[in-house]
Amino acid sequence: MLITFRLIHILAGAFWAGTAISTVLFLVPSMRALGPAGAPFMQHLTQVRKLPMYLLGAGILTVLSGIGLYSRASGGFSNQWMQSGPGMTFGIGAVFALSAVIIGAFITAPTAKRAAALGATLASAGRPPAPEQQAEMQRLQARLGWASVLATSLVVLATAAMAVARYIP
Repeated sequence: MLITFRLIHILAGAFWAGTAISTVLFLVPSMRALGPAGAPFMQHLTQVRKLPMYLLGAGILTVLSGIGLYSRASGGFSNQWMQSGPGMTFGIGAVFALSAVIIGAFITAPTAKRAAALGATLASAGRPPAPEQQAEMQRLQARLGWASVLATSLVVLATAAMAVARYIP
């Protein structure tokens, strides 16, 4: 069971962190640089490829398998181990990861879905967007931007904590 939890935790975590970093550093800036031409890309990425759902799923798998690993390493959540350097560092990493999943579930994924749906509406309208539609798209993109950066930063911090935890005295 330990090997299964570690395998799920590492593979899902690597996918989650790598994809989040790539999205924030490369995909979103490219989409923004394309302006209105980026809307079909965003729609395809979110509605057809379902990237937000894959990221959220990877985050959930990472957190759940991490709880199993933490329980095993701590001897059933023993206070003594949890107050050790590794125990506290793994715990801090877990808080970062759980916070990122919450942001993904309640802010990033729903916002990406709404932005993609609005983009599809605008693309099918065959006319320039109305000022209120354009303002709504800008609001959604801004929200998606800061939430993605925040969640990705938390995933990076969680990954860093997990990487060094066993070496903390």
